[in-house]
Amino acid sequence: MNPLFHTFFQHNRFLVNHLNEALKEHGLFSSQWTILFLLKKEGPMTLTAIWKYLNVEAPTITRTVARLEKLGLVRREEGADRREKIVYLTEKALQQLPAVEASVLKFEAEMTKNLSEEETVQLIQLLDKMKG
Repeated sequence: MNPLFHTFFQHNRFLVNHLNEALKEHGLFSSQWTILFLLKKEGPMTLTAIWKYLNVEAPTITRTVARLEKLGLVRREEGADRREKIVYLTEKALQQLPAVEASVLKFEAEMTKNLSEEETVQLIQLLDKMKG
């Protein structure tokens, strides 16, 4: 295995585990946060648009959205096509998101404290370059 990928996967697990720890006080996991953040940023989206944007399999997104629905953070409504489901943030989510975002920002600051702004930009560029 190319050591780059081993290192990358190890760091990804490290980041996800630490983000989950930061989100624990809010009763959330990183996969749930990703969807909440996306809906806040982009507005209501279909389940299909969410899984395509996040590059995650449809059943995984459906299960995660169902968990968020049980927590009262999202609601699903039928779209123009009855098979299409549109996901919306609830008022409860909008009220809780500032505190969740504060925890995420604190996590991000901790994880990047040893990187200069230039190194951060460079790392993003290198990761983007891998996409082709």
